[in-house]
Amino acid sequence: MTLDKILAISGKPGLYVLRVQTRSGFVAESLQDGKKITVGLRSNVSLLSEISIYTNDDEKLLADVMRNIAIKENEGPAISHKEDNATMAAYFKEILPNYDQDRVYPSDIKKVLNWYNMLQAKGMVSKEVPAAAKEVATEESKEIVKEESKDEVAETVEATKEAPAKPKKAAAKKAPKAE
Repeated sequence: MTLDKILAISGKPGLYVLRVQTRSGFVAESLQDGKKITVGLRSNVSLLSEISIYTNDDEKLLADVMRNIAIKENEGPAISHKEDNATMAAYFKEILPNYDQDRVYPSDIKKVLNWYNMLQAKGMVSKEVPAAAKEVATEESKEIVKEESKDEVAETVEATKEAPAKPKKAAAKKAPKAE
C-alpha cells in the first residue's frame, strides 16, 4: 500500500489524490466522487505517507498502521468510524497495542478508520510491504554498514596519527648550471 500521493485537505471531507502541481498550488481528485479541485498553497494539506501515530516508544507510520488493519481484516473493511469511542479504542488497541492513549485522541482513531475504509473501498489497501519500503529498509542497512565503515576508517586514521611518523628524506639539491 502506497500513500505517497494521497492527501487529506483541511476543511474538505474525504481523501484526495494528487494529480498535477501548478504554480499556485495543485490539482487533486477526490477518491469519493472523482471530482477534481484546485488547492492553493495556503491550504493546510497533509500527505498520508508523512502522518505518524504516537506510540509509547516512538512513532508508527500511518501506512504501517493501515497494513496492520489490513492484516487483521484480511484486506476487508474495518469497523465503522461512527462506532462509539470505547469500541474504536478497543479495536485500535488490537491493531496497535502500544499506541499512546494520552496523545492519540478518539478523533484521530476515527480519522484513521475512516481513511482506511475509504482506501479499502477503492482497493488501495494491502497486507504486503511495498517494494519501496523494502528498498528503504535495504538502503538503511547499507547506510548502517557505511557508517560502520566510516567508524573503522576513523579509528584507522586515529591510530596512524598516534603512530610515530617516519622521517622524510631530504630533497636532493640540484647543482647550479654553469654558464
